[in-house]
Amino acid sequence: MERLNSTIVLAALGAAFAGAAAAQDVKVTPLGGIAGEFCAQDRALVFEDPNGTRLLYDPGHTVAGGGDPRLGRIDVVLLSHMHNDHLGEAHIKAEGAGSCARPDVSVPTPDSNVVDIALAKKAKIVTGSEMPPFFAARLKKNGGDPANSVLARFGGSVTIGGVKIATVAALHSNGVDPAYIGGAAGEAMKAAGIAGDVGPATGYVLRFSNGLVAWLSGDTGILADQQLVIRDYYHAKLAVMNIGDGFTTGPAEAAYVIDDLVKPASVIPSHANEVGTVDGKLREGSRTEAFAKAVHVPVHVPLSGKTMSFDGTGKCVAGC
Repeated sequence: MERLNSTIVLAALGAAFAGAAAAQDVKVTPLGGIAGEFCAQDRALVFEDPNGTRLLYDPGHTVAGGGDPRLGRIDVVLLSHMHNDHLGEAHIKAEGAGSCARPDVSVPTPDSNVVDIALAKKAKIVTGSEMPPFFAARLKKNGGDPANSVLARFGGSVTIGGVKIATVAALHSNGVDPAYIGGAAGEAMKAAGIAGDVGPATGYVLRFSNGLVAWLSGDTGILADQQLVIRDYYHAKLAVMNIGDGFTTGPAEAAYVIDDLVKPASVIPSHANEVGTVDGKLREGSRTEAFAKAVHVPVHVPLSGKTMSFDGTGKCVAGC
């Protein structure tokens, strides 16, 4: 009986230890267009700090507005740049609307999906460059607090809910669609084929309360900063890397960034601009498969709705 009681006690202690360890992990949940898949328009990720702070990154088209039941509480919305597949000039009706290749993005958002979500969740919008005034004006217009548009410009940082947020360089364009400018100026810009300038595009470095440092690349090409800043200064251990080619780094270029410049412990591919998975498995011949084969660190494909957990070293410890 004593041996049985000891076994029960040890099992209970083991379970308690495992629970305590899990409580110290950062949770990452993709919010894509089709449950269990990685699809063409998927950008959005929710990061949850061990202390409960929740950050939504690049909601784009696949978060169904502020009422999307998958969101839960959101404290911060992060936007890397103003292109509509990240900002969201429209969004899906609901998860599963349309197909993986062509989601049904038929719900317009005249003030952007980012603003609608921030208003619904009473969340702060964190951006760099010259983007904060745009969001402050949109929040004020809709009865929100313009002070909830927060600036974090290159070289500085802000801390919200115990999560330190810094903007870092991304090599990409960053124009505001003339539709958001409106009036004669907007019409003239549209006719001329130009967009409003709000400064350089950005990525983010997040430092969580468990010590995990995550780099969110935004849309980018190859930059020396990816070694000198992301690796050498911030020591990022988890990377979210765009792989879509044409508009951003392709699979081979992204693998070089990960393996030779940033050298994280784990990477989550993003912005594939394709059907990356079928039935939750890598699609043969896809860019996503090419990237997964080329890179030398663990690759964790962001399947919509499937939560992954990362410890302070960047290792995925659950859901991968």
